[in-house]
Amino acid sequence: MSVFGNIMSKIFGHSSSAQAAPADSPVAKPAAAPTAGAKPAAAPTATATASATPAPSAAPASTGAASVDVGAVLTNLAGQKKEKLDWRKSIVDLMKVLDLDSSLSARKQLAQELKYSGDMNDSAAMNIWLHKQVMTKLAENGGKVPAELKA
Repeated sequence: MSVFGNIMSKIFGHSSSAQAAPADSPVAKPAAAPTAGAKPAAAPTATATASATPAPSAAPASTGAASVDVGAVLTNLAGQKKEKLDWRKSIVDLMKVLDLDSSLSARKQLAQELKYSGDMNDSAAMNIWLHKQVMTKLAENGGKVPAELKA
């Protein structure tokens, strides 16, 4: 799997257990209400289920990812670490929060995946660019990213 794929997997995977209920509640309530009703409500349940089914099957990543609050997931994971990690500013810390390899070679691989055109020997500039790109790409893939963190 790609480095960015691992980042997405870690963030979106952690959110499913922590945040699926609040994000999915509006979808679940309409289906639950007709099910709780009498037999005449069975037809609306089938209709609600049929109309709800195409959206998730058409874009399963978007639907699941749309409920992911990237900031909340990363803040929660960072809080579980003994080391103080500033994932909001540092790509290295962001990768450490996710228990991913944050070595220079891993970051260079990520830079290649994200089509970095700058000098990979200037790690400071590359790291700043990587952090912004990762946040932007997470948002493009349906994650809720704080506006100040997007490029």
